[in-house]
Amino acid sequence: MLSRLTRLQAAALCAVPAVALVATAAFAPLPFVIAQPGLTANVLGKNEGTPVITIEGAPVRKTEGQLRMTTIEATGPDSSVRLDTLWDSWFQGDRAVMPRDAVYPEGDSTGEIEKHNTREMVRSQHTAAQAALNYLGKSPDEVKVTLELADVGGPSAGLFFSLGVIDKLQGDGSGGDLTGGRIVAGTGTIDTDGTVGPVGGVSLKTQAAERDGATVFLVPAAECGDAEAEAPAGLRLIPVTDLKGAVDSLRALEKGGKVPSC
Repeated sequence: MLSRLTRLQAAALCAVPAVALVATAAFAPLPFVIAQPGLTANVLGKNEGTPVITIEGAPVRKTEGQLRMTTIEATGPDSSVRLDTLWDSWFQGDRAVMPRDAVYPEGDSTGEIEKHNTREMVRSQHTAAQAALNYLGKSPDEVKVTLELADVGGPSAGLFFSLGVIDKLQGDGSGGDLTGGRIVAGTGTIDTDGTVGPVGGVSLKTQAAERDGATVFLVPAAECGDAEAEAPAGLRLIPVTDLKGAVDSLRALEKGGKVPSC
């Protein structure tokens, strides 16, 4: 999905003749977007007064701690981004320059993009609920899971929706919370078989997580390098490849066991 350009790659993209550079700098919009750390949301809590996770057909635990999904914010698909803005952003740790077509489908209008992101979020919620129930050995015919999170699109909260369902139904499996009472943040798509996929923008998401109090960040293993690039001091990065691995890592963290790291 989204991928951050390194500063060397970004500089190379602008290695054009000096005369052309000066001529375009003041007038021509460039095919990039500027991204920054976005909101985070605790999937164990409420969003705009409504529980993010509602479960029927099974006993639900009272949880402590937080599981915070993370996002980035990017300039809109119709925004004009000019060279001076790009130049400033390349050298700011809390900004990222991304190709526009890596963030938004080429040719789609703002309205079409919003609809696409909403569809992806809804699909992600259904998949996350199924992945969690599969992990727990429960049938969707007996247990109904409803997920609600306003103003967020795309599939990148899938892992944390699944972890939230597991924490509410089972916790750590021995009477405690999956979070161990901590604020745990992270990102990652999820498949019904529990596979965790990459999402992009993780270096910005780590900053959003630290800003909102997280001390632990779960990151798709394939994106460890990106996460480490701008990770705030004191934020522990834990790579995950599947739902079971994520649950096992959180249990080990709580009990002082061996936990993988980036």
